[in-house]
Amino acid sequence: MSLSLSFLGAAGTVTGSKYLLDDSRHKLLVDCGLFQGFKALRLRNRARFAVDPRGIEAVLLTHAHLDHSGYLPLLAKNGFRGPIYSSEPTAELCGILLPDSGHLQEREAELANRMGYTRHKPALPLYTEDDARKVQRQFRTMPFETSKQLGMGAAMRLRRAGHILGAASIEVMWAGATVLFSGDLGRYNDATMLDPEPIERADFLLVESTYGNRRHGDKDPEDAMADAINRSIKAGGTVIIPAFAVGRVQSLLYHLGKLKESGRLPSILPVFLDSPMALDASDIFCRHADDHKIPQDRCRSLCANTHYVRDSRESKDLTANPMPKVIISASGMATGGRVLHHIRHYAPDPKNTILFAGFQAGGTRGAAMVAGAQTVKMFGEYVPVRAKVENLEMLSAHADCDELMRWLKTAKTPPKTTFVTHGEPQAADALRHRIEEELGWNCVVPDQDQVAELA
Repeated sequence: MSLSLSFLGAAGTVTGSKYLLDDSRHKLLVDCGLFQGFKALRLRNRARFAVDPRGIEAVLLTHAHLDHSGYLPLLAKNGFRGPIYSSEPTAELCGILLPDSGHLQEREAELANRMGYTRHKPALPLYTEDDARKVQRQFRTMPFETSKQLGMGAAMRLRRAGHILGAASIEVMWAGATVLFSGDLGRYNDATMLDPEPIERADFLLVESTYGNRRHGDKDPEDAMADAINRSIKAGGTVIIPAFAVGRVQSLLYHLGKLKESGRLPSILPVFLDSPMALDASDIFCRHADDHKIPQDRCRSLCANTHYVRDSRESKDLTANPMPKVIISASGMATGGRVLHHIRHYAPDPKNTILFAGFQAGGTRGAAMVAGAQTVKMFGEYVPVRAKVENLEMLSAHADCDELMRWLKTAKTPPKTTFVTHGEPQAADALRHRIEEELGWNCVVPDQDQVAELA
């Protein structure tokens, strides 16, 4: 029996994760993410899909982040009718992330058409909020560590990957081979998330390499947060924290709560969470207490001590309010959402701080600002950046290069081939080199649309 693996995304980039397994009769798609960042990548979202979506029998989903799940509504819109298998928290989080993505795309298209900053006549969203709600009906949840027969001679199993709530590595047993997809791997000894589970078996292994050439460093994240926030607050400024609604927001609330309790931040310092999606995600996070390290009552109290901003009018009032404060708002790379309005207002003033909290993909506003851009374009105009810009990379939910190697070393026997994916070219190649030199494994960095024969 033959089995091939096609790399339809996350090859040479950290976005657009899509891997197609094909035994010449049946097709499985592992992850179904949006390309983000550089325009050349984003345009791939509008290109014809590599195979007819109607011929894909199931999608196996590692976790809810849009670079892994955000293409699902378009796949279904174009004919995919099969089940989407994931953990229960992942399905619940996709229930808020995907409709929000559709809503933002509709809003951005409407705004571009109204204000005339589009070359398309008219600008159209990839998919709508309604498209995203429809695909939710195709989700089928399953527990971790339980084998699931897929009905085509294939089986799958979810294993905890850390990273964010519900994140999994996925084992696929098919055609006599075990293929292990790492998904996005979390940190060891993370303050909020569980450690990644060790590798039990893998004939073929796909490992992410977001931080394949970097270490997070040993600076305490709370020290870095306290320094940045206190500096701006003492100057009478505001701190804007662009943050992923799923995972990063909950970690930030945990660390901010500890800083206030220890007196390292003023107890009266107002912290605003301006992201309806993050509010819903935090509720899901608190309900799934077995999937992270924060006790449920502690989780609820952290959320209760935060000022929630629910509607757009309240968000606009918050932007205009000159009092020193912390505003946490999505998205984490400043690619869309309410945080753009806050950045447009606060970035021109040097007493303010824009505090990023993790990896910034190439081509995003976040990456440009962290690299020192003096202006960023949003809403068709260039906004000066005079505020202090910092990035707390140690808060990343991704394993760094040493942690990736630690996870790989848990394998009892070497895989036949290890594919290094989900990384910028330098990061992926650096991890490939370490794997070959330190472990002696056969290792490949695949290209976009490359096909590997596994059996």
